Amino acid sequence: MSDIYVPGIKSRFDTEKLIEGLMKVERIPKERSEKQVEQLQAEKTYWQDLSRRMSTLRESARFLYSFQNPFNDRIVNSSDPSVLSGTSTREAVAQEFSFTVKQTAQADRFLSDPLEDSFTVEEGTYTFSIGQERISFPFRGGSLREFIEILNRRGRDKIGGSLIAVQPGKKSLLIESRITGAENSLIFSEAAEALGLRSGMLEQGKEVSRTLREEVLTVDPGGTAFIPFNLGEVSAQTAMLQFEIATKVHTQNVQSSSGDPSEFPLEATANQDAEEDRSSTAIPSWTPLEPVTQVDDMQVLYLTYSDGTNSALPPITDSSDFNAYRYRFIDVAGDKSNKTIVSLEMVNQNTHREISIRNLQFIDLEAEGGITPRNPVSLAQDAVITMEGIEITRPTNKIDDLIPGLTITARSPSDKPIQLKVEPDQEAVKDAIISLVGNYNRLMADLNVLTRTDERVIQELSYLSAEEQGDLRKRLGVFTGDSILSQFKNSLQRATAATYPTSANRDLALLAQIGIGTDIRGSGSSSGYDPARLRGYLEINEKALDTALQTNLPAIAQLFGSDNNGDFIVDSGIAYAFETLTKPFVEIGGIIALKSGTIDSQISQEQRRVETLERQLALKEASLKNQYGQMEGAYNRMERMSSSLDQFSQQDNKR
Repeated sequence: MSDIYVPGIKSRFDTEKLIEGLMKVERIPKERSEKQVEQLQAEKTYWQDLSRRMSTLRESARFLYSFQNPFNDRIVNSSDPSVLSGTSTREAVAQEFSFTVKQTAQADRFLSDPLEDSFTVEEGTYTFSIGQERISFPFRGGSLREFIEILNRRGRDKIGGSLIAVQPGKKSLLIESRITGAENSLIFSEAAEALGLRSGMLEQGKEVSRTLREEVLTVDPGGTAFIPFNLGEVSAQTAMLQFEIATKVHTQNVQSSSGDPSEFPLEATANQDAEEDRSSTAIPSWTPLEPVTQVDDMQVLYLTYSDGTNSALPPITDSSDFNAYRYRFIDVAGDKSNKTIVSLEMVNQNTHREISIRNLQFIDLEAEGGITPRNPVSLAQDAVITMEGIEITRPTNKIDDLIPGLTITARSPSDKPIQLKVEPDQEAVKDAIISLVGNYNRLMADLNVLTRTDERVIQELSYLSAEEQGDLRKRLGVFTGDSILSQFKNSLQRATAATYPTSANRDLALLAQIGIGTDIRGSGSSSGYDPARLRGYLEINEKALDTALQTNLPAIAQLFGSDNNGDFIVDSGIAYAFETLTKPFVEIGGIIALKSGTIDSQISQEQRRVETLERQLALKEASLKNQYGQMEGAYNRMERMSSSLDQFSQQDNKR
């Protein structure tokens, strides 16, 4: 049926098929150019991928000797991180410290009595003070939950509240300061104080202060005095001692003479005989007295305990006027805060200073203002730690101003000394070295695939997926004739086997000496010949690398990058060599940029040729269609003429 000719619908001579056959031959140059464009675009992609691999290797190499290199990173190891932990910056010096956490910094946290769900907070202005901070807001009255929402919103990072279901149908209100430190006590004012009393969170204090001695007591130079007092059971966390101190310095008269009696002549008398008798009396030789040593000692006050021990108060300062001093018992007594204080002792070891004290008072901080917390979950206090026996007090548990570059965090009190050791971050160095080796091997794999035609270079990459291996097969041997890449690959291999000067001299001058090389198997290995080891890939012996990092870290840093001419610019090392070799390829206007630019020009040229061929093919196809159309038209006319002649001949025969 396909051969049936239908005039006006199907060509008698199947001209479309004839034209398509002719055009197929004509399209060969265009198809060749299109295939060339695809190949050029693929080559450009391969160069771009190589550029990314080289850039990655260059960055990991520069990281190992740049200003931010991991060899200067520091970590802090604590013998008990649950008690004390630390972090450090690169400025910290590698050393070890001993700390003891006596107490951690806390903030005031007050809990109310169990409250019914129907408990309401009355309308009013609620004011809270934390140290120098003041939070105040109006509340129109409502439930505890509504009050908590406003308190948290207005208090932000300074004060907050929550509800705790302590019993079925009852909740306790918790209001807490979020600022630690002894000077940051939480104080309720106005409607807040009324809420605290009504909810059982606060109660009226029993006593604010007690005067222990009001009159002036003066201690002369070299003297001692005791002021006995009985405080009974007091909280060392909240008890304070307050007094006023004045000093009077005596001016010592210094004689101008040496004191030698020969300097003072005897007075003349009228009686010559008496003068002769007196002059004949033997006078003993003069021995000069030792000068009196002046003593200045401002450490004069001590708390004495019932067991005979004592704790020194901080030194006083000279002042002819009475100055007030105030100390918390917990800050003075420290680990003796559970002992009973029996007196205040004044020891004046000064040779020229008398000391006077007056208005000695005991103050209970919980009772100040007549209001105390009934159910304190915690009370505001400073962090107290000792470093190498030196006591340090801070309002927060995070202390960053004690040792340059070191931040310590007190987490819980403990009598056990905690050792903090600042040391190099060997794991960071190891990770950076492993990253460098990985990036080197990945680049070397791409170079081997692109410059070789042996498919074994792909099969050796067992860590790749089937899809990745398939993609590499398309690239196999694409740049076989590119001498620049072959030279670059050989240079990389030579760099890994070269020697570099370090402080360890020959003991550490090769990459293989830290467990990295193309074949790091032991001499007794019998795994046989492995051609993959000749491709330039690096292996890592982690055990050998760990040992080298622990014993010779400075020399390893020099192995990867060092300054040999004293100009403070790195000019040697494996990482420096990698960076130097890759730089001409990946920098702006470098080798790969030139290669890509050349390919872009070739692609543009081929695309213009394709466009020209497309226009020519369109004209050619139109011409063929026109010619074959004319041929079929002529044939049809001849056929009609032949038919007419046949009819005329038949009619003539009938006559």
